[in-house]
Amino acid sequence: MDVVSTDEVPAGERFAYWRELNKKLLVPYDLRCDPRVESRFRVRAGFSGFGHVQVTLATMTPHSVHRTARLIRKADPEVWEVGCTVRGSSIITQDGRSSKLLVGDLVLVDTSRPYRVDQTDCQVLLLHFDRSRMPLAARDLRCLSGVRIPGDRSVGALTSQFMLHLARSLPGLTPAETGRLSVLTLEVLTTALAHALEREGLLPADTRQRALLARIDAFIRANLGERELNPEAIAAAHHISLRYLHRLFQQEARTVAGSIRELRLERCRRDLTDPRLASLPVHAIASRWGFGSAAYFSAAFRATYGVSPRQYREYAQM
Repeated sequence: MDVVSTDEVPAGERFAYWRELNKKLLVPYDLRCDPRVESRFRVRAGFSGFGHVQVTLATMTPHSVHRTARLIRKADPEVWEVGCTVRGSSIITQDGRSSKLLVGDLVLVDTSRPYRVDQTDCQVLLLHFDRSRMPLAARDLRCLSGVRIPGDRSVGALTSQFMLHLARSLPGLTPAETGRLSVLTLEVLTTALAHALEREGLLPADTRQRALLARIDAFIRANLGERELNPEAIAAAHHISLRYLHRLFQQEARTVAGSIRELRLERCRRDLTDPRLASLPVHAIASRWGFGSAAYFSAAFRATYGVSPRQYREYAQM
């Protein structure tokens, strides 16, 4: 990931620097900022080529983003933009529709038509992809432009968890992981938009299935600390039968319970090597990640890593 930050730019020049840079992006924007807060303007943005998806993860102070008719005439790459609010809030206006976006909310933007986004202190994940990569009709998708897709219920909530996990993981992804996730990301977005349009039945069954599995994996990662996380709870949260959930995982030669256990053990292993958590007892780390029995955790950890959790921590501190 390529990172651009205004921190190295003199305070009085930061907004002008970022505004000029935005004119050279895949989708050029014009930026505006209240002169009273311009001297405190800051942005840190990571850009990544993500297969067929261009990804930007940006943390910024308040300003507004304008995609004007003039800019569209100068450069129109004909791509869709999907935004997910990671922190803070914003207001987007397109085609006469205005929506306030909160944490986890998604929004589709048609970059070939003018729009405006008013940002607060926030962090956003932006994905750009060519129109040809989206199997849904453009005329249908335009009905969603600028419309909030809530991140707190239904498919929107499950898609939001996937997107928020992607935002957290993005800086550390390997090239192999980005290639695999680029396909999954498009499929997850496609099913979320199809659901919002009530067009899910038009998507191929394997697309719906892979997107569902990606959302389930993100749900598991987001809820690892909950002791109640089990196959029954996962199936209920995704409105599918327990039998179908197990079949999804069997097709990838893994089990639901095994996947949960592996992820929990990895989180515990990571915490055991964290010097900031050196004073936290081993059993507390196990409990933090959903293990109800210290004895079971210790046995599972030894079976996976070859040593006890306590020994692993001691080796890591040498």
